Amino acid sequence: MRFLRFLFFSFLSFAAIIAHATHIRAGEVIAKRVSGLTYEFTFIGYRDVEGVPFGNGVFDFGDGTTFGGENEAIPWGNIEDLGNGVEKWEFTLTHTYSGSANYLVSYQEDFRNANIQNMSGSVNTSFYVETLIIIDPLIVNSTPFFTVPPIDQGVVGGIFEHNPGAFDPDGDSLSYFFTTPKLSEGQDVNGYQSLISESFYDNFNEGNQAKDGPPTLTIDPVTGTLVWDAPGGATIPDKENREFNVAFVVEEWRRINGQLIRLGFVTRDMQIIIWNYDNEPPELEIPEDTCVVAGETLSGIITGTDPDGDPVKIEAFGGPFQISPSATVDPDPAEFQGPPSILNFEWSPSCEQVRAAPYEVQFKAEDDPSIVGVPNPPGQVNFETWRITVLGPPPTGLNATTQTGRRIALNWDPYSCTNADSMQVWRRVGEFSFDPTCNPGIPENSGYELIETLATSQTSYVDTNGSIGLSPGSKYCYRLVATYPLPAGGISLASEEACDSLLIDVPVITKVDVLETSETVGQIEINWTEPIQKSPTFGPFQYEVLRKEGAQAGGTYVSINGPSSNLSFIDTGLNTEDISYSYKIVLHDNTNQPVDTSQQASSVWLQPKPLVGAIRLNWDANVPWSNNSQKFPYHYIWRDNVDNSDLADIQLIDSVVVSMDGLSYLDDGRFNGITLDEEVEYCYFVTTYGTYDNDLLPEPLINNSQIICAQPNDTIPPCAPISVQFNSSFDCEVQASCQSISGNSGVDLVNAFSWDYDRDITCDDDIEFFRVYFSNSGQEGEFEVLTQTTATEFFHNDLTTLAYCYYVTAVDRSGNESLISEVICNDNCPQYVLPNVFTPNGDFRNDTFRPMQTTETCPRFVQKVIFKVFNRAGTELFSYDSSEPEKSIFIDWNGTTKGGNELPAGVYYYSAEVLFNRLNPEEAVEVINGWVQIIR
Repeated sequence: MRFLRFLFFSFLSFAAIIAHATHIRAGEVIAKRVSGLTYEFTFIGYRDVEGVPFGNGVFDFGDGTTFGGENEAIPWGNIEDLGNGVEKWEFTLTHTYSGSANYLVSYQEDFRNANIQNMSGSVNTSFYVETLIIIDPLIVNSTPFFTVPPIDQGVVGGIFEHNPGAFDPDGDSLSYFFTTPKLSEGQDVNGYQSLISESFYDNFNEGNQAKDGPPTLTIDPVTGTLVWDAPGGATIPDKENREFNVAFVVEEWRRINGQLIRLGFVTRDMQIIIWNYDNEPPELEIPEDTCVVAGETLSGIITGTDPDGDPVKIEAFGGPFQISPSATVDPDPAEFQGPPSILNFEWSPSCEQVRAAPYEVQFKAEDDPSIVGVPNPPGQVNFETWRITVLGPPPTGLNATTQTGRRIALNWDPYSCTNADSMQVWRRVGEFSFDPTCNPGIPENSGYELIETLATSQTSYVDTNGSIGLSPGSKYCYRLVATYPLPAGGISLASEEACDSLLIDVPVITKVDVLETSETVGQIEINWTEPIQKSPTFGPFQYEVLRKEGAQAGGTYVSINGPSSNLSFIDTGLNTEDISYSYKIVLHDNTNQPVDTSQQASSVWLQPKPLVGAIRLNWDANVPWSNNSQKFPYHYIWRDNVDNSDLADIQLIDSVVVSMDGLSYLDDGRFNGITLDEEVEYCYFVTTYGTYDNDLLPEPLINNSQIICAQPNDTIPPCAPISVQFNSSFDCEVQASCQSISGNSGVDLVNAFSWDYDRDITCDDDIEFFRVYFSNSGQEGEFEVLTQTTATEFFHNDLTTLAYCYYVTAVDRSGNESLISEVICNDNCPQYVLPNVFTPNGDFRNDTFRPMQTTETCPRFVQKVIFKVFNRAGTELFSYDSSEPEKSIFIDWNGTTKGGNELPAGVYYYSAEVLFNRLNPEEAVEVINGWVQIIR
C-alpha cells in the first residue's frame, strides 16, 4: 500500500511537470498604438510540437498590472503549423496606461524545450521576453515586428545566416545587438554559453567554414543579419541535430529636431537547429537595390541555385508584404524547383507607402538535400536582402512666366499624392539637367537653392526674390519637390525644369575680378553691359559705380566712380587680402538722373582650411549669375611651390567640376604626387567660370579670387611654456587693505603672472596663442580654461580673493596643445587682530570690543568668526557667531553677558575661532585665545 501511494504521488509529480513543459522554442512581444494611451500587445511564440501546447503564462504590462497566471486564461488565438516540428501561437491583449512613461512589457511562461545545448537544464527553464515602449504625448509610435520566423536550420561547419525581416510601420530606423536569453526580468538563463563557446568545437582554432581561424558570431547593427561562421559539431552525433538559442534586441530610432531619439526596443529569443551532415547552402541572385515611384510597378526576378545540385525553394518576407497594396511573388506558396529556382516579384506601391527609409525584402533560399540515413533531412538556408525605396511622383505642369516688377510667376498642376505635406520651390540661374532615376529631390551641388515651402494644395507662386526683385538678364530656372509627413518622411522626384529670363533694362555686371591682392594697394576690375533691352529714348546712358565691404546682401554702398559712359572700372587702394567687396552700377539717363540700379555682385572670396598633410579650399561669391554651370563646369585652382626653379610662381594645378564637388577643393598633393610640407606656406587663388545663360550676354564670365596663403597642419604639439611666475608688484600685502574685509566688499584684487616660450631647438615655433587655466583648489581635474592670449603675461582682474592656482599651455596653428606648464598658486594674506582692552563707558570712544583696524592690523579675508568670553573660573559669559543674521565679523561686544547684564571692570578671557578665505581648507581655521581688560 505504501508502494502504491508512492507510485501515485510520483505520477502526479510527473504530470505536473509535463503540464508545464510547453517546449517553447522562441518568441517576442510586439506593440501597436491604438490611440492615446491605449496599446495592443501581441505575444508570438513558437513551440516544439512534440511538447504540450502553450499554457497560462504571465503577461506584464510594465505598470504594475499583469494578465494570465492562475486567475485568467490567456486568449490564445491563431495557431499555425510551420513544418519541421514547429508551431506558431499568438495571443493579443489591449491595455490603457494612466500616463506617459517608459514601460517594460514582458511575457513569461514555463518551460523551454529540452536539451538546448547552450544553457543548463532548459527543460526546467522559464521562457521570458521583454519589450520597451516609451509613451510620449508628442510621439506616436508602434514597435517593429518580424516577418521571418525565428526558427532556422544549419549544418556543422557551414556558415549559418538568418535575418529576422524586421519591419517598422512608422518608418523608424532600426539597430540590432545581441543580448542573453532570460528566464525572468533581469535574470539570464542558467549556464548560458555563446554559440561559439570552445566546448562546441572539436578544433576551435579551425572552427570557421574556411578552417583557417576560430569561429565568429556577428549581427549587423544596421541590417540585422546574423552570421555564425560556423557551427561546431562536438556535441552533435553524426546525422543528428541539436538546438541552440540566441537572443537579440532591435532598437527603434527617430530623428526629432535634428537628434536621434530612441523610441524603445523589442527582444527576440530565437532557436537554431544544427545538423551534423554535409550539405552546401544554396546561392541567391537578387536585383540591385532600387527605387520605385508610387503608382508605378516594380518587377524583379530572383534566382536560386545549389552547389550540390539540389532543388531550391525561395521564400520572400519583409515590409512590402505587410502593407496594402502588398507585393506579390510567384510561385506562392513557395515550392522546390530546379535548380535553378525562379521567383518572380512584383509590387505597385501607392502614395501612402512613400517614405524616406527603404523597404527591405528578405529572400530566403532553402535547398532539399538527399542525405543517406536521414529521412526528410532539413535543408541549408541562405538570406539576401533587397532594398526598395518608394518615391513620390514628380509634380507636373510647371511653367514660369516673367511679370512686371522683376518677378516670375509659377503655376503647376494639383499634386497627385494628397498625403504629401508640403511643396518645395527650388531656383537657380541657368538650366541644369540630371538623371532623376532613383535620384529624388534636388541633387547636391546642383546650384539650386530652396526658396519657398508651400502647402501641397497650392498650385502657384510668385518669386520676388524676397522683395528685392530678380536680376535682369538672368535666366531663372525652377523645379518643384513634394515632401511627405514625418515620421516616415520621404520626398518626390523633382519636376521638370521651367525657366524664364528678365529683360535687360539695367546695367548687368559681368566681372568682379581681383587683379591685385594686398592689404593697402589691392585692385578689382568691374565690367558691365549696357541696358540692352531698355528704350534708347532715355540715352545716351551714363553709369555710376557703388561699392561696399563684404559679400552679404544689404548694407551701405558708397559712390566711387562716375557717372561716366565707361563700361568698366578698376577699383584701387583696397584691402583685398582681408576683405571681399560688392558692387552695384547705377544707371543715369540723358539728364544725368539715376533711373535704376543693377543687382549686387561681389568678388570671389577664397578661404583655406589647413588639415594634416593637406589644405582644403572653399570659395563663394554673391553674384546674380551662376558659377555652377553645365556649359562651363570647371573652376581652376592655382598654387605656388610647384616649379622648383621658381617656387614663388603661381601655376595652374587642378580643376573642379562644381556640379560634382561644389565650390571646394582638397589639395593633398595628389595632382603631382608630392605631399604637402607642413613647414611650407602655400599660396592659392581660384578662377571661376559662370554664366547668365542668356544669349544676349557675354559668357563665360571669368573672375579670380584673392590670393590666400596657408600651411598644412601638423600633429606635433609645441613645448610647454616655461618660467611661469607671479609678478611681485601685485603681492597680497601690497594689494590688501582694510576694505578687503571678507574678501568680497568690492575691492578689486589682481593676480598677475607671466611665462616664456621654450626656445629649445627641438620645440616647434608655430605657437598661435596660449591657453590659461585656473582653479580655486589646485586639485588635478578641477582646472578650467580662463582665457586665451597671444601675450606672455596675464592679469586676472576684478578678484575678491587671490587664492587661485594657474597653469599655461601653448597651442599651435594646427590646434595641437602642449603639455601643461608648472602649476603656480597664490594665496590670501589673512589677518585678524584683537585688542586687549576697551572702555564701554558710553563716550563713543573704544566703547566696544572689535578687531583692530589700523593700516597694519586691519581684518583681511575673514569669512566667519565665532567669539566666546569666559571668566577666570572658565564659565562662559558671552558668545557670538558672525554667520547669524545681521551680524558681522566685527563682534562689537559691549561688555555684557549673554543675558544683557553689564560685567564689572576686570580681566576676562576669550577664544575666537576665525574662518579665513585660504587656498588650502586645512589652513582656513585659526583659533585665537587671549585676554581683554574692561575699564569703566
